[in-house]
Amino acid sequence: MLIRILAGLSVKICYAKQFLLGSETHGGPAPMKRVLGATALALAGVMSVAGPASAMELWDPHLRGVDEGLAAGALPPPGVYGVFNNYWASFNAYDNNGKKVPGTGLQAFVAVPIALWSTGIKVLGADFGMAIAQPFDYTSAQPGYGTGVGSGNWGLFNTVLVPGILSWTLGDFHVSTSLSMYLPTATSTLSGLVVHGHNVNGGLPSGNGYFAVQPDFGVSWLHDGWNLSASLHLTVPVTASNDTGYSYKSGNQFSGDYTATKTLGKWTFGLGVHQQNQVSPDSSNGPNVIAPKGNAVNFGLGPIVGYTFGNGVELQGIWNHDVIVRNDVGGDFFNVRLVTAF
Repeated sequence: MLIRILAGLSVKICYAKQFLLGSETHGGPAPMKRVLGATALALAGVMSVAGPASAMELWDPHLRGVDEGLAAGALPPPGVYGVFNNYWASFNAYDNNGKKVPGTGLQAFVAVPIALWSTGIKVLGADFGMAIAQPFDYTSAQPGYGTGVGSGNWGLFNTVLVPGILSWTLGDFHVSTSLSMYLPTATSTLSGLVVHGHNVNGGLPSGNGYFAVQPDFGVSWLHDGWNLSASLHLTVPVTASNDTGYSYKSGNQFSGDYTATKTLGKWTFGLGVHQQNQVSPDSSNGPNVIAPKGNAVNFGLGPIVGYTFGNGVELQGIWNHDVIVRNDVGGDFFNVRLVTAF
């Protein structure tokens, strides 16, 4: 889901909500791998560039694949936890026929520090938690993208609040629900670039100019070192991105991240899968925005490897390659995630 800006090509970034590693030993307490199960809020992001038939104004609030490897239905034991994602992406734009658009290479790095509080309070029989994240990013795009595109832009993405997370334990099954809120606090946005020509160090805007909410649902089966999880999200932009002569309302998007891993001792191995589907069209009335010709679709998968250190610190590496991409950007991403209790 992206828009076409300026030279008829588009740019987008994805931020997300995340959950930590998931596995527990049969009959025993959940180890740190479960830490931030359905809680580590989704806030990493990747820059992407889209081709001629695409949708969504700029950044995609849920970052593809960011929940892979996590126990999406579980909360950790009471306490305060820190999560730090380091997300590298190498993408190209793909058109409505799934063909790569020449000259649309994009490299991005997104850092996502997250704080999670598992309160120890019970609400409706569920464990209760909350989280906050403030992602920041750097992008470098091929110069063919036009005005405002290039390398060298560091900036803050929208602050993400998760004011409530509920997680129920039903034997080996864990089910969670939460609400993520994306605040319009980014240091640079698309409307500033399109309307006012504000380029930040010659790079791309760092976030969105609108407010969005995201209902989240997670389910996990954790048994004898196995973690089978699904993390599902529906991102709903509440406001439009507005400026002088410019108004753009992004469509709703469904995202799913799926995990199948096995923990053996301190090591975890498995497979992660992601999908994203735009489920409603964008709308615009500004002269600088071209109406989209199709909804965005992407699907990818790849390996997951994790290790638990003696002090309980978790380190996980995830690589994904997109195998189906239409009206979106696709390629490869690699995420290194660090988790610790404070």
